[in-house]
Amino acid sequence: MNRRSFLKYSGLTALTAAIQGCTAVEKPDLRRPAHRHNILFCMADDWGWPHAGAYGDAVVKTPTFDRLAAEGVLFEHAYASSPSCTPSRNALLTGQYHWQLKEGANLWSTLDVHIPVFPLLLKEAGYHVGWWRKCWGPGNIKAGGYTDSHPCGIEYPRGFEQFLADRPDNQPFCFWLGSSDPHRDYKKGSGRDAGIPVDKIPVPGFYPDTEEIRSDLSDYYFEVQRFDADCGKAIKRLEEIGELDNTLIVMTGDNGIPFPRCKSNIYDMGVHEPLAIRWGSEIPGGRRVTDFMSFADLAPTFLEAAHIPVPQHMTGHSLLPTLLSTKQGRVDGKRDHVIFGKERHTPAQESPSMGGYPCRGIRTDRYLYIRNFEPDRWPAGAPSNATHPIGEFTDCDDGPTKTYLLDHRDDPKIKPYYDLAFAKRPAEELYDIKNDPDQLANLAEHKSYAKIKARLSAMLLAEMKATSDPRAIGGGERFDQYPYRSSYKLNK
Repeated sequence: MNRRSFLKYSGLTALTAAIQGCTAVEKPDLRRPAHRHNILFCMADDWGWPHAGAYGDAVVKTPTFDRLAAEGVLFEHAYASSPSCTPSRNALLTGQYHWQLKEGANLWSTLDVHIPVFPLLLKEAGYHVGWWRKCWGPGNIKAGGYTDSHPCGIEYPRGFEQFLADRPDNQPFCFWLGSSDPHRDYKKGSGRDAGIPVDKIPVPGFYPDTEEIRSDLSDYYFEVQRFDADCGKAIKRLEEIGELDNTLIVMTGDNGIPFPRCKSNIYDMGVHEPLAIRWGSEIPGGRRVTDFMSFADLAPTFLEAAHIPVPQHMTGHSLLPTLLSTKQGRVDGKRDHVIFGKERHTPAQESPSMGGYPCRGIRTDRYLYIRNFEPDRWPAGAPSNATHPIGEFTDCDDGPTKTYLLDHRDDPKIKPYYDLAFAKRPAEELYDIKNDPDQLANLAEHKSYAKIKARLSAMLLAEMKATSDPRAIGGGERFDQYPYRSSYKLNK
């Protein structure tokens, strides 16, 4: 039976019965050569699209990512479920949108131990499973019932080499290579000191083009390059032990860059992610694919690649048909859009509110439509008297770019940029990506776009209802009531 036929009928295995409630699970015969392929999942913290050489960024140096793209598949339209660490990673682990995970929809939350996650399903099927540095979180994983286990398996503090040394003979593995790069804080000037040409860095249209902002972006680039180098070392080790072509390698980031109007926002720079997938001779390489995908699609992809049945509750759809194809561009005509959203990043609204900034969005090739459910709230947090103690606009990470906008907010030339980052927003937003790639001009109230807005709004609502989103079917206020499991002492 060939791979495609096997994948089609693999749902009839014993593990399906186990998922449906049986207790007996027939372990796979791991003695058969290549019965299970390895998985190496590399995820940066706050690395966003399009900051990689493969996407045309001529300044940042990402040779590892570029190699994976050249030898595998480069995704042009990969999107996080949420522009926030914990919900993004929860969606990836469970194969569900974050709004389906109750408390797991928020930052500094938890994850219910009863919701199946792909690493532990792989472990049950005989995989050696582990992780290094940041994988799940931040939050309190024990609060969800993980009292003596972890959703990503066993932690290996010394990294990939330690994990491989602990691997039983002939056992396939799944390793999560995590990183805190390029999350803030940065060492100021690290990019310039590393030789990154600050004067050549492209500045997004929602920032003024200043030396301070360019330098801040170069410090971010420096940490992107450091993550890329870490991934390169792991891939080199796979080559040395003869396992490279037997390993499905995925490299991406969890949400957008830690700058104003990016991370914690559902514009492109908040949810659009780099993604390259290499799998030796299993998938035709050197292809650029424009199929839209959500991080919720990765869990079923990993399971199906390992011949493990995908639990019915998983909302995501396996990418294997796209990966196994020989086509470029739009491979699957149904993958012509993607949805995403945000609940509470931090309790950054005016004290004593524990509310977040709930919103949902739908992205197509041409348009981005956003529905803001509480437009009276502050999208980046309140400017003062916030529940969270860190400071003004707490949903936006502190750094030189944020400081520049705050310090120059009274300058008429800078005020429009300040407003784009921090001012309140209307209930609906619509952007023409072709003519406005930085999403600066909201067209939601333009009569000539009324039909487009209505169509996208209906599409978004239909998918929200299909995935039992409380913001569509009722009960959305619960997201604001879940505990914030950080050690910060909140202002009440």
